[in-house]
Amino acid sequence: MTAQDQDTPTEAHDEPLDLADEELVRDPFTAYAAVRERDHMARGRVEGVDPMWVATRHDDIRRVMSDPRFTIDATAVPGASVAHRTEQTWQARGMFAGHEKYLRAGIFDADGPDHRRLRGLVTAAFSPGRVAALRPRIEAIAGALLDRLPDHADHGVVDLIEHFARPLPITVICELIAVPEADRDRWRTRSATLTAGVCGDELGAALAGMVEDAHALVDHHTAHPGDDLISELLAPRRRDRLSNDELVALITNLVVAGHITTVNLIANSTEALLAHPDQLALLLGDPTLMPYAVDELMRYCGPVVRALPRYATCDTVVGATPVRTGEAVLPIVSAANRDPAAFTAPDRLDLARTRHRREPHLGFGHGAHRCLGAHLAQEETAVALTALLDRFPGLRLAIDPEDLPRGANPVNWHLTALPVRLRPAAPGRQP
Repeated sequence: MTAQDQDTPTEAHDEPLDLADEELVRDPFTAYAAVRERDHMARGRVEGVDPMWVATRHDDIRRVMSDPRFTIDATAVPGASVAHRTEQTWQARGMFAGHEKYLRAGIFDADGPDHRRLRGLVTAAFSPGRVAALRPRIEAIAGALLDRLPDHADHGVVDLIEHFARPLPITVICELIAVPEADRDRWRTRSATLTAGVCGDELGAALAGMVEDAHALVDHHTAHPGDDLISELLAPRRRDRLSNDELVALITNLVVAGHITTVNLIANSTEALLAHPDQLALLLGDPTLMPYAVDELMRYCGPVVRALPRYATCDTVVGATPVRTGEAVLPIVSAANRDPAAFTAPDRLDLARTRHRREPHLGFGHGAHRCLGAHLAQEETAVALTALLDRFPGLRLAIDPEDLPRGANPVNWHLTALPVRLRPAAPGRQP
């Protein structure tokens, strides 16, 4: 890119991208690469939502995610009547009337002082130290699931998502906020529905049910406080208290975001390792590589396709594209994480990548809105992969990688099943 390219704003004139296009959904890494190489920014559209700019380059997205001239909260745009794309998206998908207030009260859709206040109340629960203290419990949960894994196998083949990748994170997050064990399957089912790409009454009912359950959980913890995050937030001694709507929104946010991304990261990572035997052998030969491996797997096959849109609070330029006040920019994370301007050989899985050089990915976002649960997701994934590969070192895919079923979700790139063939540890090996 020349200096003239950088200094001279340009307009995009192409037909807007259909962000639900089958190719973009099936393989966002390849499909968005063509967009990234063609334009700094493209115009994109989603049914029922106003058109927006689509950012695909690493540096552009880092800038939009950290620049105070962009906000996640559409209502914070001065002097402009801006439709909130997040609300539009959920309404178009089937969210029942009246539930918009929980989006507005949530930590993910807040910005500025409101965001700092909400995030500050829960940041300590997800600090590296607190997460490290959870590791023995995560290991125990993973071990118990692996103990039962052979019982679910049919002729040695088992769906690793259904019986391992999915129950591990939902159990951890439900224990963190003290969801009763009898209710956890319902929470898991509803949160899976919310992130599966379904629309209409099915989605509306799942969201309404989760809100109802969150209200019941608040009532329970109010009457019977315990040693958990929700009881801590409800404690009378706290000067900064969450409103009831904010607490309900926080609970639903934590349950959905606190486990779905990790489920998909564990599954995507396992598939990637089994499809790259050289990298798997490298990891098995050097367990100290695991933290770097998880970081690279989040870059290479992370489930997050796109982040929440950011709104320009003034006229500005991103890359070489003018962005007007109130216009939305949608960050395509999967494109940024394969940008050759930011990563050496970006389409190659290299588990030792960040051990040797600093090439920070955007899988957990960037700036003030970087994923609150990033440390927990990394820890759970590291524990899951370590335990799985130690218990079943001969693990392999039961079908060709090209035949693995994937969800038709333009936001999350994920498998709907991961059939693997189990090979137990050799005699005498301790699991």
